[in-house]
Amino acid sequence: MSENGGETSARWAELPEEVREIYPWRGHDFRTPAGPVLHYVDAGPRDAEVMVMVHGNPTWSFYWREYIRAFEGTHRCVVPDHVGHGLSDRPTDWSYRLEDHAKNLVALIEHLDLRNITLMVHDWGGAVGFLAACDCPERIARVVVFNTSVFLDQVPLSIRIARLPVFGELFVQGFNGFLGAALYWSIADRARLAGAVGAGYKAPYRTWRGRLGHLKFIRDIPVEADHPTHAAIARTTREVPTHFAKTPTVFFWGDRDFVFTPAFLEKWRKLLPHGAVHRFPAASHWVIEDAREEILPLLRAFVSTPLPTGP
Repeated sequence: MSENGGETSARWAELPEEVREIYPWRGHDFRTPAGPVLHYVDAGPRDAEVMVMVHGNPTWSFYWREYIRAFEGTHRCVVPDHVGHGLSDRPTDWSYRLEDHAKNLVALIEHLDLRNITLMVHDWGGAVGFLAACDCPERIARVVVFNTSVFLDQVPLSIRIARLPVFGELFVQGFNGFLGAALYWSIADRARLAGAVGAGYKAPYRTWRGRLGHLKFIRDIPVEADHPTHAAIARTTREVPTHFAKTPTVFFWGDRDFVFTPAFLEKWRKLLPHGAVHRFPAASHWVIEDAREEILPLLRAFVSTPLPTGP
C-alpha cells in the first residue's frame, strides 16, 4: 500500500498488534482550524480518483478497512476519524457540533486539495459528509450512501435514553454501553466481529475519556425543538437536492437496521430520486460489514462508470 504526505500519526502504533495487522495504515495527523488534531488515512496513488469515506458513531476509520484495501490500488482513499473518535483528539473544550465536524472535513479536503471525490457516508457520517459537501459541491463527483439520514425523523427510545444527563455519562462513557449495544445490534452476522475485528472496533474506546465523542455525538442529535443543530440539519436537507440532483448516486441499504429503517430510504428516494438502489434484506445497520461481498463489486462498477459530461 502507499501512504501520501503529511505528518505521520503516532497513535496507530498504540493499537494492539492484531488490530494493526488488519488496519495497517499508520495514517496522518491534521491540525484543524479550531485546534484539535484529526487523524486520517490517505492510501493509494496521489493522482488517482479520490474516495472520501466518512464514518458514523460509534465507529471510526477502521469501519472502512476492507473498502480501503479493495480500492487503494486504483483510488486515493482518504478516511478521517472525526474529532472524539478513532485516533483523533478528544478535547473537553470543543463543541462537537455537526457544523464543526463538517468544517473539519471541509478543511481536510481543502488542505489535501481533493477533487472529483466519490463521497461515501454512513450513519451520522451522512449528516457530516453531506453538510461538508454542501460547502464544496464542486469537488464532489459521485455519492455513495449507506444507512444514514440528513433529515429529522423519529429518534429511537434507546438513543433518547442515552442522551439523559448523568445516565448518559454512566452508560456511554462509564460502561461503554453505546459501543456494546452497537456491536450487538448493528450487525446481523455477529461472527464477523470475532477476534481482531471486534478488538479493532473497541481499541480506541477503552477509557472514559476515549468514549467522550460517543456521548457528544448522541447529544448532538437535535431531538429538542430548540436544539442548536436543528438549523444545520434543515440546511442539509434543503441543499442536498439543490447541489446533487444530477450527481451520480447509489444507495446500499441494510433492511434490518433498527435505527435507519427502510422508511429512511424512501425519504432518500424522494430527495435524490435519480440514485440507484441496492437493498440487502439480511443486512443490518453496519451494512458494509454484513453485505461486503455483495457490495464491493457493485461499488467498483459504480465508480468505474465514466462521469457525465456537459451541463
